Amino acid sequence: MDKRLIRNFCIIAHIDHGKSTLADRMLELTGAISPRHHADLVLDDMDLERERGITIKAKAVTIFHEKDGRRYQLNLIDTPGHVDFSYEVSRSLAACEGALLLVDASQGVEAQTVANLYLAVEGGLEVIPAINKIDLASAQVEEVAEQIAHIIGTDDILRVSAKTGTGVREALDAVVDKVPPPRGEENAPLRALIFDSVYDEFRGVIVYLRVVDGEIKRGDRVRMLGLKKEYEVLELGAFRPDMTPAEVLHTGEVGYIICNIKSLVDVRVGDTVALCGGSHVASLPGYKEPLPMVYCGIYPTNNADYDNLRKALERLRLNDSSFTFMPQTSEALGFGFHCGFLGLLHMDIVQERLEREGNVDIVQTAPNVTYEVLTGAGETLRVERPSALPPTQDIAEFREPIVRLDLIIPAESIGTLMKLMEERRGTYKGTEYLTRTRVLLTYEVPLSEIIFDFYDKLKSATRGYGTMDYEIIGYRAADLVRMNILVGGMVVDALSTIVHRNDADRRGRALIRRLKKEIPRHLFEIPLQAETEGRIIARMNISPLRKNVTAKCYGGDVTRKRKLLEKQKAGKKRMKHVGSVEIPQKAFMAVLGVGAEARGK
Repeated sequence: MDKRLIRNFCIIAHIDHGKSTLADRMLELTGAISPRHHADLVLDDMDLERERGITIKAKAVTIFHEKDGRRYQLNLIDTPGHVDFSYEVSRSLAACEGALLLVDASQGVEAQTVANLYLAVEGGLEVIPAINKIDLASAQVEEVAEQIAHIIGTDDILRVSAKTGTGVREALDAVVDKVPPPRGEENAPLRALIFDSVYDEFRGVIVYLRVVDGEIKRGDRVRMLGLKKEYEVLELGAFRPDMTPAEVLHTGEVGYIICNIKSLVDVRVGDTVALCGGSHVASLPGYKEPLPMVYCGIYPTNNADYDNLRKALERLRLNDSSFTFMPQTSEALGFGFHCGFLGLLHMDIVQERLEREGNVDIVQTAPNVTYEVLTGAGETLRVERPSALPPTQDIAEFREPIVRLDLIIPAESIGTLMKLMEERRGTYKGTEYLTRTRVLLTYEVPLSEIIFDFYDKLKSATRGYGTMDYEIIGYRAADLVRMNILVGGMVVDALSTIVHRNDADRRGRALIRRLKKEIPRHLFEIPLQAETEGRIIARMNISPLRKNVTAKCYGGDVTRKRKLLEKQKAGKKRMKHVGSVEIPQKAFMAVLGVGAEARGK
């Protein structure tokens, strides 16, 4: 097809604003699927995506739309909406020339709406604003239009209802009219952008790509410029919406290739595909390897299930190359794995898929973020867990990850949120009024201060109307220390955390109080201690379970009772040296709830 008749676009929106439902209506209207023979959310085919109402993996589909007697090829890329997958979103946007910005008429502009809009503008995309769910009784179309006009600067806004189909044809017409045709040289050497990939157990890795320059044919030998690996194209084609084989993909088209690639590790989102043996071509800009930012330990509840957990992680790794895992051992939990994730939602999704698809019961430790340490020798170390920290005397500078946090909140909640951000060591950067009642607050804050209970506090402070989005902006020096937790005199690595020195005492006392409630009593006394840099900052004892040995004494000399109590005390002391403390899963998760308690809430 003539590339002047091709339009590549995506739909960007906050979670649950209806972009997957709108994609369904577009597929129906253009005849790509039959209204009678399809399930809702065609492009969200994972059970978790349907249950949670979110898009986890990017999907692509090719549809054809007629306007003014011409038949146009529209390539729609359905992108994830959550901040954890912002890199995948940016690569999907790089494969498009336009974006349909969808906003819920009842909820208005939210934080991830603004974040994805900024990504689209930075990528040079033509943005078409649209208000969805105009059929709802609670829709506030004019107020939402005012919010969109404030952030985009245009009053030309579409009104659609993805549920009823109202305005969907007009949206497709707007894509044809406003989105420019693909840029690229048809006679230039091949350059194609990988924007996603999936693993099929029968066919290997299926690579999703957009042809930027040149063309790619079946039988070509191609090279991944980032990973410097070569493969032969065994099959290629387009999504309509199922995979439909073809002989060639031309400039500007979106499709897939299958090259007998065995693992997703061998394919990276954002990489450039070029022909082998041809002239040298430059890689497409923006490629980087996504680094995990949140880490936690995952252990089987039964040590005999260790091999089953390892196999489940390996199978899941075939479908999701963005998380990492490596074996580790804990004195309290036994053998397990240290896992890295893109964010908290990503961690939650992986944990649930492990339990569902791997059929393994797991214990998950509290998440922690990645730090940087500058040693006295001038070496910069990446620290993924507290136990990997070098000795205190070898640390010249401790750095923590900082995020740019955007909060969209009701105007009456500004004071409450500013107080909350002050408690979280946030640095105020600016305020912008989207309307008279909606405000965008911008802060820079340590990532460790928002990964635990911050979202719940935000929702409570704004009565459910507040939304947030964050972006990692780098590492900054901070006065941090490692806080060890000792249970029965033994350091439990899984409970150790890295905290700010000014908060260490309060966090330590709060954590010890919480652990005392969560760890059950044993037949011997259990001391709980919090320690930083060799100094005990908090201590509590869990009293032992005791039999009433004096119950048989009815009166008589008090020395008889004392003798029985001393004998019991000696027995408890001997038991302390041979007994082991059982720490339940909720005790490890108690670390998550320490923030509010330490602040006196």
